[in-house]
Amino acid sequence: MTATTQRSARAPGASVYADLEPLLEQVSKPVQYVGGELNSQVKDWHVGGHGPDGAELTARWALMYPDAYEVGLPNQGVMILYEVLNEQPDVLAERTYAVWPDLEALMREHGVPQFTVESHRAVADFDVLGLSFSTELCYTNMLTALDLAGIPLHAADRTDEHPIVLAGGHAAFNPEPIADFIDAAVIGDGEEAVLAASRIITAWKAEGRPGGRTGLLTRLAATGGVYVPAFYDVEYLADGRIKRVVPNRSGVPWRVSKHTVMDLDAWPYPKQPLVPVAESVHERMSVEIFRGCTRGCRFCQAGMITRPVRERSITGIGQMVQRGLDATGYEEVGLLSLSSADHSEIGDIAKGLADRYEGTNTGLSLPSTRVDAFNIDLANELTRNGRRSGLTFAPEGGSERLRKVINKMVSEEDLIRTVAAAYGAGWRQVKLYFMCGLPTETDEDVLQIAELAKKVIDTGRQVSGRRDIRCTVSIGGFVPKPHTPFQWAAQLGPEETDARLLKLREAIRADRRYGSAIGFRYHDGQPGLVEGLLSRGDRRIGAVIEQVWRAGSRFDGWSEHFSYERWMSAAAEALADLPVDVAWYTTRERDEVEVLPWDHLDSGLDKEWLWEDWLDALDENEVEDCRWTPCFDCGVCPQMNTEIQIGPTGKKLLPLSVL
Repeated sequence: MTATTQRSARAPGASVYADLEPLLEQVSKPVQYVGGELNSQVKDWHVGGHGPDGAELTARWALMYPDAYEVGLPNQGVMILYEVLNEQPDVLAERTYAVWPDLEALMREHGVPQFTVESHRAVADFDVLGLSFSTELCYTNMLTALDLAGIPLHAADRTDEHPIVLAGGHAAFNPEPIADFIDAAVIGDGEEAVLAASRIITAWKAEGRPGGRTGLLTRLAATGGVYVPAFYDVEYLADGRIKRVVPNRSGVPWRVSKHTVMDLDAWPYPKQPLVPVAESVHERMSVEIFRGCTRGCRFCQAGMITRPVRERSITGIGQMVQRGLDATGYEEVGLLSLSSADHSEIGDIAKGLADRYEGTNTGLSLPSTRVDAFNIDLANELTRNGRRSGLTFAPEGGSERLRKVINKMVSEEDLIRTVAAAYGAGWRQVKLYFMCGLPTETDEDVLQIAELAKKVIDTGRQVSGRRDIRCTVSIGGFVPKPHTPFQWAAQLGPEETDARLLKLREAIRADRRYGSAIGFRYHDGQPGLVEGLLSRGDRRIGAVIEQVWRAGSRFDGWSEHFSYERWMSAAAEALADLPVDVAWYTTRERDEVEVLPWDHLDSGLDKEWLWEDWLDALDENEVEDCRWTPCFDCGVCPQMNTEIQIGPTGKKLLPLSVL
């Protein structure tokens, strides 16, 4: 019996746990599928009740981070939307995650559908399957979930009985590669967007579901903030480039705008963070202290698409920290943002929290810290209770020249001064993160990483008087991303990437004076090329994703499951009759006039400004942070009707009266 046929024998919203439970003793880590997490919520299937004519008035969401439970549960985006939705009296939200291949096989064998962890309800029973994509390498996991749920892979094949498949997250800023599989996409902040969509769903139900599935999608698209790929046609030129993307019906906007939440203090989520029942990648409570970044690093999609900067107030942060600790029992608090030390009151925040929790087991951490924003006073406040973990800094480029290209305004002097302070204050280990394959990069730029690491070790030994100083060099491959100045750049091929990294490894190991003092970690270039194919692809890449999934691809973000050969074989077959190939999408540089697959999705950034910044990169010109300088006309604030929100507020965070 298939999951689809078994669904017809169950009442909508009924649990499938009786069928699932006997399978769990046969799989690894069965606890990840049972639910029951602290602060999870189970609501009645008909929580919204019924209208006078019997129409049900509940909007039901199945939220999915399409990766394993241990990665997906700590995801802040899903956790926030889960709570925002469940606060509404007529909305129900549950979570689902990608199941490992061992359980997938058993579910197929026994006809058990994709399920939620709270109530083990079938995902196909919900109104919306909302997927949050942080990385494009999760696309094959989406297809597995759809197939297990009994939802047709292609949006065009779905009926009124199937959920709306809605994509969000950073990867949704170019949803074209998955346009065949999703019904809609939301770009930008999700808090207000999911509430607006829920109101539209309940109103549509109350009116008797006019127009069916298409009627609901039309209402969502008419808001101007929900992208429905089926409502747009893509026309191509003979050489493979896009000619234009055009709406195919009235009432649909030519460009779909991103959502931006202002006043983060009004959105203090999560108030009751979820605590996993199985081991997860982050065993801590996290508080987002601000959103957005205007440092202007040209490789950084997250910084570009989340503009403008919006800070949470020091008192708002303090309230969230205390409420979260009370609700979870965690002993570590992560102060999250794209560059946490850039908060205008970070010194007062760190001191205030250190004062408040001094003498307790509560530790504080800044997972993201810039070299030029770090200082020992800040670090000492964060480690006042005795915890002292390693420090991570990200110079990104090995040479001063390359850092100008990427607008990472960190000098070698800045880095050496910072690590000297850290080693001198008692730290023994520093991790440095770089990228390989950046635009204009040469072998010499990469080899400068080895010289920098040696200077870091020499500095540590000198200021500390010790020999047990360590520095770990971690290298990631550069992948050009949409809505950044580097969206036009050619990506470095995997062979060139691996050859460059081999030279770097040899340069680090060549000098025995540094031996085990310098660790070296890197990712080979093959997964990065596939990520590049997916990040800048258009609708024609959907056939590649489906082909590679049918060939067995799952969990492509995990090195032990990823197969480069399988991806290249699928791409060769799916693109065989088209004037494009993998290299066309990845290692080819674009020109200014080319229509990019995501141009009809408005991140607020002016395309002309991005092009000028690309030219500035090639000329090695740096651009200041607009938080502290006059506006550089990137376009976000006027186009999105937003503004930068930063302190100082003048408020202070006082210790609690009772610890």
